Amino acid sequence: MSILFRYVVREVLVASLMAMLMLTGLFSFFDFLGELTDAHRATYTPMVAGLFVAMNLPARIYELMPLGVLIGGLFAWSRLSLASEFSVMRSGGLATSRLVAWMLTLGLVIGGVTLLLGEYVTPYAERAAQKMKVRATSGIVAQEFPTGLWAKDGRTFINIRELHPDASLVDVRLYEFDAEFNLKLMRRAERAEWQDDRWMLKQVSQTVIKGNQTYSLQEADQPWVSAMTPDLLAVLMVAPERMALSALHAYIQHLDENLQDSERYRIVYWSKLTYPLSALVMLVLALVFAFHPPRHGGTGGRLLTGILLGLGFLLSNRIFGQIAMLQDWPAAIPALLPIAVFGMAAFAALWWIERR
Repeated sequence: MSILFRYVVREVLVASLMAMLMLTGLFSFFDFLGELTDAHRATYTPMVAGLFVAMNLPARIYELMPLGVLIGGLFAWSRLSLASEFSVMRSGGLATSRLVAWMLTLGLVIGGVTLLLGEYVTPYAERAAQKMKVRATSGIVAQEFPTGLWAKDGRTFINIRELHPDASLVDVRLYEFDAEFNLKLMRRAERAEWQDDRWMLKQVSQTVIKGNQTYSLQEADQPWVSAMTPDLLAVLMVAPERMALSALHAYIQHLDENLQDSERYRIVYWSKLTYPLSALVMLVLALVFAFHPPRHGGTGGRLLTGILLGLGFLLSNRIFGQIAMLQDWPAAIPALLPIAVFGMAAFAALWWIERR
């Protein structure tokens, strides 16, 4: 490991960390302003809203990583070019292929850290933040266990075994208690669907407890009014984008075994699996701008171009994912296509510079 390699990597890494710090601070500030609109309740104070935003910082860092690495790389190479250090490196015989290898090596390290962050930190921090907000804004206490989601709504304890993205519930169990917390009613429904501002329980089995006597009832449909709305469940439900890779893989297998559509989860799985590779692409793309002679100026324009490219990469990931679901593409295509397009563009630009 040469001294020059360590110097270049340190410059790019420090600049990338500074860019990530600025981007994370900016986006977190906007997040906090958005949360202040909900901070009118006595339990959801601005301090709690700030804690919610802070708990979501790992998710923000994970999301902004490609843009931060690209901007950091542009800053670093611009500084080296303006100080004529890059010209000295090139005059000393430093080949473009070696620079690319250095950036790919650094990209692998950053990608590995990103993978660990998305697998072991982001899902748990974001879920904890969402549950804290639900408890502060709605008064509903909810927690997930191996037996499904458990929630408390007044004197009713709710157990939901499965939550589907279409806001339908599977295997719903309700345990209602009286003022002395004696169990008075148990209901079990095969499904629950949201209709006209209330839940409609399907295929309901009901057990009523009165003193020492119990009796059972069977009904096809039964309305259920609860503060547990689909919007609230959407927060509590584990969205595919917030799941760890291991959890996604297990859930895809579960859906396949039950002959259910798993395409959305497969697309997200491949996107999260290939997402760390974006660090490699962004660093090579930033290297292209280093070959612009410093006497031509235009550092601000290059930074603006880099920001637009980074935003374009983030948007293309989402757009291709939506197109893939509409067009029934293989799940790996929308995940690999943006990386392949931006990667080929970066290497093509470097090849053109070498041929010039």
